[in-house]
Order: sequence, then structure tokens, then C-alpha cells
Amino acid sequence: MAVPVAFFGIFFAYPVAAIVSRGLKAGGHWQFGRIADVLGQSDIRHVLWFTTWQAVASTVLTLLIALPGAYVFARFEFRGKQILRAAVTVPFVLPTVVVGTAFLALVGRGGLLDGLWGVRLDTTVWAILLAHVFFNYAVVVRTVGGLWSQLDPRQEEAARMLGASRWTAWRKVTLPALGPAVAAAALMVFLFTFTSFGVVQILGGPTFSTLEVEIYRQTAQIFDLATAAVLTIVQFAAVGIILAVHAWSVRRRESALRLVDAAHTARRPHGSGQWALLAGVVATVAVLILLPLGVLIQRSFEGPDGFGLAYYKALTSSDSGVFLVPPIEAIGNSLTYALAATAIAVVIGGLAAAALTRRAGRLVRGFDALLMLPLGVSAVTVGFGFLITLDKPPLDLRGTWILVPLAQALVGVPFVVRTMLPVLRAVDGRLREAAAVLGASPLRAWREVDLPMVRRALLIAAGFAFAVSLGEFGATVFIARPDHPTLPVAVARLLGRAGDLNYGQAMALSTILMVVCAVSLLLLERIRTDRTTGEF
Repeated sequence: MAVPVAFFGIFFAYPVAAIVSRGLKAGGHWQFGRIADVLGQSDIRHVLWFTTWQAVASTVLTLLIALPGAYVFARFEFRGKQILRAAVTVPFVLPTVVVGTAFLALVGRGGLLDGLWGVRLDTTVWAILLAHVFFNYAVVVRTVGGLWSQLDPRQEEAARMLGASRWTAWRKVTLPALGPAVAAAALMVFLFTFTSFGVVQILGGPTFSTLEVEIYRQTAQIFDLATAAVLTIVQFAAVGIILAVHAWSVRRRESALRLVDAAHTARRPHGSGQWALLAGVVATVAVLILLPLGVLIQRSFEGPDGFGLAYYKALTSSDSGVFLVPPIEAIGNSLTYALAATAIAVVIGGLAAAALTRRAGRLVRGFDALLMLPLGVSAVTVGFGFLITLDKPPLDLRGTWILVPLAQALVGVPFVVRTMLPVLRAVDGRLREAAAVLGASPLRAWREVDLPMVRRALLIAAGFAFAVSLGEFGATVFIARPDHPTLPVAVARLLGRAGDLNYGQAMALSTILMVVCAVSLLLLERIRTDRTTGEF
């Protein structure tokens, strides 16, 4: 546990604490009265209210739309199922900047709806809610559908034979068993939407602001660290509560159910009702997920002189005035940073997962919660904290390239831990003991016993870490150097400038980023033969 604790202490707790300290300290004394002053402002209360209710609305809407999909993927066997499953999961690994850009191409200025009916939804709450459903659809399908596929259908069939209607049997038998998984999925969706940044910043405009967007505005634009510090504390407390409830729901799910092999529960649809449900889910995926991505690709090829590669060719020019280098260099920068971040995340996350499998108690549960905090704590705060803390020896890293991978690795570590932990827990400890009795050192026992069993999970964890590192935006926007922009930062800066050329280049870069993430996911699907591997 020593290395992960040191890593999180230096590169997470220290920068966040420094931001809070600078905002709430004056003359060497803590000014806790600022908390009441900030929370008493009407505009801040409006931000808190909007952050909460849009997260609730996004969660409810996601559950309503995605639960039928979870049932279809769990209980039906049909042609093209694996391809459709991969397509559903693509949005989850996409950067939020790309999600916002895709919906901007669909519902924004000159978008599909604008061109067909003159309807624009950008700068409205509906665009934000739909984008959140697009992003989190896979969370519900994977979490709930994964458990649903392992529930014994004979229990519901027995209730039907005893006279219960289909609805009553589902409500009395299946729903209680699915309850913990639905709660876990809802909490994860709420967490991601409560801390939403890129989607709200791109689609919400100046009208709507979540806590994360407001922290960015107070830090980068107004430089009001006191307000930013208070909002960071509020978000930290909210995320802590969400993660605690999520951990409770996961423990309840693990201990309350007896599961069967998922390969034996799926059947081909029969009857008009089941075929209609399958058709409805396929149509939902096509409209909600494939259509925005398709429109994004189309807009990237619609140049000023017609359909072509004009915007992609413009990426090789440095005459736009947006960057010090051609935007195309952001691709190489992002890949380099993501590979470095993946290596760091795999090492730190692997050590953390190994430690969690060998210890128990409150200390370890607290350590597990610490590993999850970067998913919910403001990445903006972490990024700005890097700038003001890692600028003096022996940690003078502000002018080095490694700063970006370190920030990205903080987000990748939780995915590594959650992917590897169930597999490591499944390794029989007696095998390690037998290796030790035969004279193997702990390192050799790991290499000979654990590594062959967890190699596949390790590759999956690395793939997830690579995808999320590639799309990290909140912290990177602060610390990426102007001559070394990443793809998400380049997209955001291009969208922030007027002109069709900048807009088209943003669409082109977003398409490239989407393709890279989609390819990574497809490779993961080929590796991941067991649908229940990992906790995501």
C-alpha cells in the first residue's frame, strides 16, 4: 500500500489541500466564515441547485431509457449482439469534450435538427440531459444487464406457474434481486452527471453551470480561490457520500445473491412483444448513440467547398492563431501522454489491487475509497493545484512533460483497481503459499502464480486506463503547455473561437479522438471474453 498511498498523497491530496488552504486562509489564519458567505450568494445557490436537479433528472432519464436495453442484452440472443454491445459502450470511454461536440453537431448551430426543422437545442437543458444519457447508457446496461444475465430465470417462471402475471412476477421476484445493481448504476450515473464538466461547458453556454464548471470559472477566469475552495469542499463532501452509498450497495449485491452461468440464460426472442422490444432497443441505440456520432463524422467532412478533407488538411497548418503548433500535433501528444499515464496507472493500480486482496478491515476500506475519489473530486482543482504546488524543488515539475500523464493517471487508477480486483480475489491464496513452501520468493510467486491468471484482466485495465487518459480534460486544460496541446484541449480551444474553419477542425479532431477510443474499446471486447470480469 505504501507506493499508492504516497502517489495519491503527493499528486492528489497535496494539490487539493493547497487549493483549499489558499482559498480559506488569510494572514495565516483559517477563515471558515467564507463558507457561509459563499453559500449565501444567490448565484452560487443557483449553481448548487442546477447541479443537483440536472443530475437527478439525468439519472432518472438514463434508467428509464437504458433498463429495457439491459434486459435485451441480458435475456436475448440475436445476430450482431456483440457489435451492438460494443457500440453501446463506445460513448462511455469517449471524452466528454467529444460527447459535447457530437451533440453540438446534432442539435447546435447548423446541426441536423437546425438544417431539417430550424430547431436548436444547444444552450438548453435538454441538450445536456440527452448528452448525459448518451454518455451513461452503457453504465446501466453493463451494471444491471451483467447481473440480470446471471439471475436464474426459473425463479420468475415458478412465480408465473403459481398464478402471478408477468408484471407481478417481475416486480416481486426479479426487481428485488436487481435492486442493488440498479442502485449502484444509478449512483454511478449520478456521480458522473453531478461532476459533469465538458458536456455542460460546451452545450450549456453561459446559461447553465454545474459545480465543476463554476469551479473552473472561479479559478481560471475570475481567480476567486475562496469561492473555488468552498465549492471544492462541497463537491468533495457530496462525492464522499455518493461513494459511501455505492460501496454499501456493491457489498449488498455481492452477498445477497446466488448466480448462474450467464451463457445459459439468453434465448432468441419469441413472440411479437419480445421482437418489438428488441426493435425498440435497437432503434433507441441508433437514434441516441449512433446518430450523434454519425453526424459528428459527417460534419467533419463538410468543408467550405463541399464534401471533402478540407478540415483535416487544415489541421496540418499552424496559421490559425489558436496554437503555437499545427493542431495535428495534438494527436501525437495525446498518444504519448496516454501511454505514459497508462504505465503509471497500471503500476499504481496493480499494487493497490494486490494490497486490497491481502488485507481487510477499516483501514483497507478507507484506502479503497481513497482510490475512487479522483473520479468525483474536481479535476479542475487538481490541475490548478498541480500548478501551484509542483513548482519548487524537489518536485519542480511544472515545466516538464510528465505533469500531464501524472494528472491523467489519477483518473486511470480507479479503473485499473476495479478491473483487476475481482480477478485477484479469485486467485486461491493456497497457490501462493505452496509456491512459498517450494522456495519461491514473493516476486517469483507473483510472476509464476498471479500474473498468468490476471494477464487478461491486466490488459483490459490498461485499455481502460489508456482510453480515459486519452480523453482527460478537466486537469489537462490547466497544465498542458501551449506548444503541446492534447486532443481534448485542442477541441475545446477550437470550439471557443469563432469561424467555420475552427468549428470544422474541432469536428475533425473529435472524429479522430472518437476513432482512437472506439478502436481501443473494440480491442478490449476481443480480449474480454468473460462479461462479468471487473466491476465496471
